Amino acid sequence: MTDQPLLEVENLRIDLSVGERRFAAVEDVSFSIRRGETYGLVGESGCGKSITTLALMGLLKPPLSIGGGTIRFEGREIQGLGPSELRKLRGDRISMIFQEPMTALNPLQPVGRQIAEMFVLHRGASWSDARRQAVEALASVKVPAPERRVKDYPHQLSGGMRQRVMIAIALACGPDLLLADEPTTALDVTVQAEILDLIRELSAAKGTAVLMISHDLGLIANMCRRVGVMYAGRLVEERAAADVFKSPSHPYTGGLVASLPLLGARGRHGQKKLNEIAGVVPPVTAFPAGCRFNPRCGARTDICERQDPDATPLDGGGLVRCHHHA
Repeated sequence: MTDQPLLEVENLRIDLSVGERRFAAVEDVSFSIRRGETYGLVGESGCGKSITTLALMGLLKPPLSIGGGTIRFEGREIQGLGPSELRKLRGDRISMIFQEPMTALNPLQPVGRQIAEMFVLHRGASWSDARRQAVEALASVKVPAPERRVKDYPHQLSGGMRQRVMIAIALACGPDLLLADEPTTALDVTVQAEILDLIRELSAAKGTAVLMISHDLGLIANMCRRVGVMYAGRLVEERAAADVFKSPSHPYTGGLVASLPLLGARGRHGQKKLNEIAGVVPPVTAFPAGCRFNPRCGARTDICERQDPDATPLDGGGLVRCHHHA
């Protein structure tokens, strides 16, 4: 890996328009990813992880829009790029594994053609060569009988099969940056391991950077070098993965880590009941004053309800947004 970040996100804000009002669904989010690095983004549903990745791809649609900040790829601001320039980047230099493959795949085309299109558009391949490569791409993600499956339409495939097709499309051109939004959803444990190994191999061979979004903290701990924790549209903690899981600094991160089940002897002789974080993530239109986590935090004080904490650098590297992190 080089010291120059491949992707730099600074003070990103994503607005949600409701009538004449605008709410910050994501606010003041900054992070960077270097070549060959796998960066994890975790948090409950509704925290802003998926819409952040859509913003990086230029795929936000009303009522969502970018309200501020910068997104740089190889030092180049990409927010102002036109549709044709964005299309050259998407699928070739930057690819995404979407969370819901049924809505991401075209229901009117066989999956083989959707994969082959990547090679035609971005590699200049003929359709006959592209169809052959599509079969190889399906085989690489462990789809059985790929020569037959390339002729199937999305509705003819199971959820797990559709997810593998999405992964084949995303990896087809060997992207420089892979945005993986819950990439192993609907896959059994054995196939999950094979797909993650495939992503690791791509990262090692080509220096592909990976932004990995997942609710599976075990997967994040296994795959990622650094981890960002999002809550209510804010990045509340960012540190080396080992530090996050060993000694979380933010109460929300601590709650996520404490909710992990204990296996083996630790599970039998330790706690019997899983921990949980009381309450739910607030809606974008009703973020609380002060620290956005304060209604659910057992350590809150008056200042937490009045004042939004700044991002504070940590001695061992990283940052945290908490008045009482020490």
